[in-house]
Amino acid sequence: MEAVVSTELSELEQVTQELKELRTLNRELEAIIESSYDVIYITDKNGVTLKTNSAIERITGIPKQYYIGKSVDALMKRGILKSSVTQKVIEQKRSVSTIQYNYSGKETLITGNPVINDDGEIEKVVTNIRDLSELNELQTALKKANELNDSYKKEIERLKGVTKRDGDVVIASHQMKLIYEMAERIADVDATVLILGETGVGKDVLAKFIYSQSIRAKQGEFIKLNCGAIPPDLLESELFGYEGGAFTGANAKGKQGMLELADNGILFLDEVGELSLALQVKLLRTLQEKEIRRVGATKSKKVNVRIIAATNRNLKEMVQNGEFREDLYYRLNVIPIAIPPLKGRRDDILPLIQLFLQQTNHKYGKDKTIDVKLNDFFYRYNWPGNVRELSNLIERMVLTTQGQELTVRDLPIEYKESNNSSLVFTELMTLKEAVEIAEEKVLSLAVNTCHTTYEIAEALGTSQPTIVRKLKKYKLKIKE
Repeated sequence: MEAVVSTELSELEQVTQELKELRTLNRELEAIIESSYDVIYITDKNGVTLKTNSAIERITGIPKQYYIGKSVDALMKRGILKSSVTQKVIEQKRSVSTIQYNYSGKETLITGNPVINDDGEIEKVVTNIRDLSELNELQTALKKANELNDSYKKEIERLKGVTKRDGDVVIASHQMKLIYEMAERIADVDATVLILGETGVGKDVLAKFIYSQSIRAKQGEFIKLNCGAIPPDLLESELFGYEGGAFTGANAKGKQGMLELADNGILFLDEVGELSLALQVKLLRTLQEKEIRRVGATKSKKVNVRIIAATNRNLKEMVQNGEFREDLYYRLNVIPIAIPPLKGRRDDILPLIQLFLQQTNHKYGKDKTIDVKLNDFFYRYNWPGNVRELSNLIERMVLTTQGQELTVRDLPIEYKESNNSSLVFTELMTLKEAVEIAEEKVLSLAVNTCHTTYEIAEALGTSQPTIVRKLKKYKLKIKE
């Protein structure tokens, strides 16, 4: 009897243990189902809802308890479901997937899977519902982020805009990119190039770039001659050279001219429009015959030189006025390249500022920086002296400013007067930004003419506390 009781107790303990393990497993399964971000929806073989998780509340906005005990057919009749994947699984006895919009307008991916018993019959249907609206939003956000990232990369490349080849060349604006692309294409041909543009736009920089990209860079020198900087009576001997004793004061051994020095290389004739008509004839002969004759010489000498000419003058107009030979003009104008003024390619301004600031800091052992408002002034200024003016101004400010950071207040007086004399808007901006620019200019003028914040307030028709606040905002101080 005791043995029977003992056996029964042992079996009871085993059943109790198994029941405990089953409850633990059930809790774990409940936790797994509940923690799923996707909806897990379980029905019996008739489509009656047995279990679902809280994710269904996020997608449909209806508490999960509402679904328990209701058939999918009843849910369709109430408009909560448009169609039932569960019904299709029961009918077709296989997995079914579909994409549909629920009654709240969310796009969902629904996949139903049958649970088959040992007899091959459907016992339950387990359905997974994924919110595609969120996924689509994430994909859209990712696409926008990638597009923004690409635009930032392009902007960084644009702002860098520096190609280090022969010297430092800024290629940031669309116009300059086209110009330097052409320069690369024509670098290795021997056709003459005529570079046109205002003073200071960088004609000599472009000429050096063409030389650096050409095969002649390995064979000869880049020689520059400014035709407007040498007196006319000396220009011929500088260009063509002279024989010993050719004129009073001449070297007894004679001297090579620039054309000879540039043999196998490139001669850059800057301000070519300043050549006299007599020298134009002699230069034309050199271009035609590929030979020169020194001053005082009786024989000619062959030279292999490529000519790049530059001018800030209108050579066509000079031809019409009889000041420049038409045949020479066409000889020089085989490949014309016009460099726009700096005000016409403002995308180059900020990269040029960084380049010149870096060069000047390195040259003088400085570590100056430029604040945002000064950069803004530089960007909006019209630069009548072009790149050369910008370079000289930055060097001047680096050397004359005491502070570490260069600001608008450090500008030379002539630039401050220009800054305060007119408003120049070169691109669309918000009204708030435009008002702030105008406000800062008016206040900049006021601090240079008034002695107190009360005077400024009276002159501008506002309160003194407002003036104090505005001066602090724009970092302006009354001139003592």
